[in-house]
Amino acid sequence: MTDKLDLYFKAAQSAKIGIWKMNLLTNHIFWDAVTKCILEVSDDFEPVTGSGINFYTEGENRDRIKSLIESAIHDGISFEDKFQITTAKNNIRYIECICQVEIIDGKPVNLLGTFQDITNEQNLINELQLNVEKFSSIFSSANDAIFIIDISTGVITDCNPRSIELTGYDLFELKGLHNSKLFPEEFKKEVRFFLKYNLNRNEYTVDETYIKRKSGESIPVEIASGKKFQVKNITYSVFYIRDISERKNVEKKLNLLSLAASETTDTIVIADEKGVAVWANQAYLDLTGLNMEEVIGQKPGYLSVGPETDFKTTLLMQKAIKNKESIKITILNYNKNKEKYWFELNITIVFDSDNNFINFVGVGRNVTLRIEKELELKRLLEITSCQNNKLFNFTHIVSHNIRSHTSNLSMIVDVIENTDNIEDKLSYFDLFKEGTDKLSESIEYLNEIICIQQNTNIEKKGIRLKHEIEKTKMALSLAIKESKIIITDTIPEDLTVTAIPAYLDSILINLFTNAIKYKSPERTATLTIGFEIIEDCTVIHFKDNGLGLNLEKNGHKLFGMYKTFHGNEDAKGIGLFITKNQLEAMDGKIEVESEVGQGSNFKIYLNEK
Repeated sequence: MTDKLDLYFKAAQSAKIGIWKMNLLTNHIFWDAVTKCILEVSDDFEPVTGSGINFYTEGENRDRIKSLIESAIHDGISFEDKFQITTAKNNIRYIECICQVEIIDGKPVNLLGTFQDITNEQNLINELQLNVEKFSSIFSSANDAIFIIDISTGVITDCNPRSIELTGYDLFELKGLHNSKLFPEEFKKEVRFFLKYNLNRNEYTVDETYIKRKSGESIPVEIASGKKFQVKNITYSVFYIRDISERKNVEKKLNLLSLAASETTDTIVIADEKGVAVWANQAYLDLTGLNMEEVIGQKPGYLSVGPETDFKTTLLMQKAIKNKESIKITILNYNKNKEKYWFELNITIVFDSDNNFINFVGVGRNVTLRIEKELELKRLLEITSCQNNKLFNFTHIVSHNIRSHTSNLSMIVDVIENTDNIEDKLSYFDLFKEGTDKLSESIEYLNEIICIQQNTNIEKKGIRLKHEIEKTKMALSLAIKESKIIITDTIPEDLTVTAIPAYLDSILINLFTNAIKYKSPERTATLTIGFEIIEDCTVIHFKDNGLGLNLEKNGHKLFGMYKTFHGNEDAKGIGLFITKNQLEAMDGKIEVESEVGQGSNFKIYLNEK
C-alpha cells in the first residue's frame, strides 16, 4: 500500500498536480511541494486551518470555496471546481481543486484532494470566449449584410440582422433560402460566375451588382467574398453585401457637377486640408497657362505671385487656409507667361455631415476689365477731387492775395491823401506803381493757373528765389516800414527753385505778413531767411522772433482753415492753410518749429523733381 502511495505521489508531482489533505479529527493540514509551489509559498511553510482560504480571490471565488468546504466537512459532499487565486507573491492564477471526502462510521474524517494550476488553459479559454463575443458582436452589429452559405448546396445557413434590413426578408425566410433568389434575373448569371470564381480561387474579391429585395425593388450593392472554412466536413463561405445606393447617387451627382465645372467659365480648384490641389477645371488651366500636371500636388497660386502682387492679401489667404476658414479676395496675379491679370477668388470650406473637414473649393474669375475700369474711375475721381480742391484753393488765393495788394495800395493812397507836401506825395507814386504792377502780376498768374488746371499736371518753372524775395519785400515795403521789422536773408543771387510762380508768390507773402502780424511788442521784430538742400528738395527757412506758438496745444490745427491763435483783428486764418495746400500741390510740404515767447521757424520744402 505504501509503495502505491509513493507511486501516486511521484506521478502527481510529475504531472504538476498538488496533493493536499485535511484531518478533520486533528485539524492537521498537509500540502505537498507542488501545492506550495502553485501558491508561491516557501517549502517550510506550515499551513493551518483557514490559511488556504485567504489565497482565493476575495469575493465570489472565496465565498464559493468556503461554501464547498463547509458542505464537505459537515455533509460529506465532495466537489470539483475551478477558482481564481492570488498567490503569496501577489500573482493572479487559475486553479482546479478536487476534493474527496473520506467517511468512517458515517462521519467525514478526512478531506483528500488535488490542486492543479490551469492558468494557461483558463487564459486560452478566456481569450477564446472574448473572441467569440467580439466576433459575435461584429457579426450582429456589422453595417454590411453578412451571409454564410453552404458551398455544396448554395443555401444560406446564417445571416446577421443587417441582412434583414437589406433584403426585406425576415431571418427565418433567409435561412434555408438559395442565394440565387437574392439577385434579379438579369444579374444571376453574372453573380453565379462571381461566386464560382471565388470558390475556386478561395480569394477575397469584390464586385458590384444588384440584389432584388422581397418587395421586388432592385438596389445596387457591392458584394465581397471571404475565404472558405469547414465545420464538421461541411464547407462554408462568407459573403458581405453592402448597399451602395447613396454612393451611386453621389457619383451621379458628382458626374453632373464635374461636367458643369468643366464647362463653366469660372475657374474651380479643389484642394485638400493642407491646401494642395487635387483637381482643377479647364477654365483654371486656360487662365493660368498651366497644365494639370503642374497644378495637381501643388498649392494653387504657387506660380501666380509677381512683383505687383499684394503681399498682405497673400498672407490673409494663407492664414485662412491654415485656420480652415472661408475667405473672399481680389488679387493681382500672373499667369505662366508672366502676364498680369486681376483675380477674384472665393475659397469655401466643405464639411461632411459630421462636420469633419473635407476640402477647400476655390471658385474664381478673371476680373481684369472690371478692376481696370474701377482703377481708372478712381483715378478720375481723385483727379476731379484734386482739381476741385485746387479750384477752391485758387478762390482763396484770389481773395487773399488781391486783398493783400489792395490793402497795401489803400495804405499808400491814405498816406498821399493825408500829406500836404507835394514832394512827399510824388515820392509815394513809385510805391503805388509797384503795388499796382504786383496786383496786375498776381491776377495774371492766377488767370494762368486757372487755365493750367484744365490739365492733369501743373507746370512748374525755374524761379530765382532772391529776386522773388526782393519783389515781396518791395510789395510789402510800407507794412515792413511801419512794423520796423528787420528782414535779412542768405539766399544766393543765382539760387533757382522749381515752383509755380503764383504759388511761390502767395507763400512768400503769407510768411512775410505772418512775421509782421505776430511780432512781439517786447522787442524789435526780425525775420531771417535761409536755405538748405535736402535730397531732392530746396528747404527755405523763415525764422522770426515773434510771439511764437504752443505746438503741443495747437500744432494739430495750425494749418487748418480759419484757424487763428493770437486774437489779431485782421487775422483771417487762411494764410497757412493756403500755403500748405500750395506746397502739397507742388509735391512739397511745410513744417514749423515754435516756442511761445521765442518765435517760430517755418520750413518750406520745394520739390525740385
